[in-house]
Formats: sequence, C-alpha cells, structure tokens
Amino acid sequence: MFENKEGKTVPDVTFHVRSNNEWKNVTTSDLFSGKTVVVFSLPGAFTPTCSSSHLPRYNELAPVFVKNGVDKIVCISVNDSFVMNEWAKDQEIGNIVLIPDGNGEFTDAMGLLVDKSEMGFGRRSWRYSMLVRDGVIEKMFIEPQKPGDPFEVSDADTMLAFLNPEATYPDQVVIFTREGCSYCARAKNLLNEMGYDYAEIPLRSAIRSKVLGALAKSVTVPQVFINGICIGGLEALENFAVKVA
Repeated sequence: MFENKEGKTVPDVTFHVRSNNEWKNVTTSDLFSGKTVVVFSLPGAFTPTCSSSHLPRYNELAPVFVKNGVDKIVCISVNDSFVMNEWAKDQEIGNIVLIPDGNGEFTDAMGLLVDKSEMGFGRRSWRYSMLVRDGVIEKMFIEPQKPGDPFEVSDADTMLAFLNPEATYPDQVVIFTREGCSYCARAKNLLNEMGYDYAEIPLRSAIRSKVLGALAKSVTVPQVFINGICIGGLEALENFAVKVA
C-alpha cells in the first residue's frame, strides 16, 4: 500500500525547467513556501486519461479553486521539461503550472514512483492529488492500488469538493457560429455581458445543418447551449438574459 503523507512536509527537490529557451531551477520552496497549492500527479504527458480528463478539468476549474483560497495548481509528471512544455501548448493550458520531475526524484520521495516497464514507460508516477499549505501536506487523494491506471479520486472535482462542498461550479456554455454572421457576433457580445466564459464552435456550411439539426433541431446560427440545455438563437438568448437578470 502507498503511504499517505498527510501532515508531512513535501520533499525538498530541485526541478530543472526549460523556460524561454533557458534552463532554470525551481525548488520545492519556490512552489510551496507561504502558499496554498493543489498538486496532482499523473503517469505521463500526452497519455489518454491525462490529456482527456485529468489535466483539462483542473485547468477548467482553476478559477474556482482560486476563489476558494488556492494560490496555484501544479501538475507533476515524470517527464522532461521539453515534453511538458509541448504538452502545455497542445492542451492550451493557461491556469496550471506544469512541473517536470524528469528523474523522478520528487515522486520517489513521495513513495509513489512505480514501475511501468511492461508498458515501455519505465518508472512513472502513480496518479494522486494533494492539498499543500506552506509546504505541509494537508490532504492526499491516492488512486487505489489495483491493475491498470485507476482514475477515481485524484480528479479536480473531488479535490474541490474537499476544499468547499458548497463551491459554485462554472456554467458550461457553448455557441455554434459561422464566419461573418452578425447575429453570432451580437450573441457573443451578450454572453460576454452576462459574464459567461463560453466556447465557440464555428461550423462549416457542409456540416452545419446536420450538426444543428441533430443538437438544436434548427439549421440557423447562432445556437447557444448552457449546461446541456439548448437556449436557442439570438432572440432566445436575449429573452433568457432578461429572465436571469
């Protein structure tokens, strides 16, 4: 069984980070001293669960963590800095500090360095998360020690629920648009005025009617969805804005 290190100080390690085409050393003290930090560690950059779920959800919920007293969120993986930097670009990560534990020193000192040689990975980190206050581990969520790559407790939602069970989650908002659409521009402006952080999906003419017909039972843009509910086009969004104002 992996040791739960709650109440203990994080390992004293120096990470070698490539930034702006230069090497710099980042110490454990730099990351944790005087700060409240959420850490999550995963088997590897560009791997399926890490890229599709673990990292993106922490990035998405980062503003909520900040509102609940977290100074920064750190992702640690036994990869080199070049790989971690490219992964950050690929994932369009702006709210997470990605730290390369290239030699596995930090992960080994945490007692969570595991042998994944059967997969050709060598030694990697077991998946876990932890809340660290001024260098002291307050809470750890370690994935159960069973075959494969379990992903059950180290996720962002579990950590946020520990921090604040009553935390308010951001609305999931998406708007389907087309290039040159004035109604789409007005709808986006209205979403901005309403304070929504939305995702925009421009649709090509060749697929627009199929996509919107299947999702919104309409073939016109814009089409706005909030938390899985189809609000509709610009006029419907304007009516919705009045109701929630």
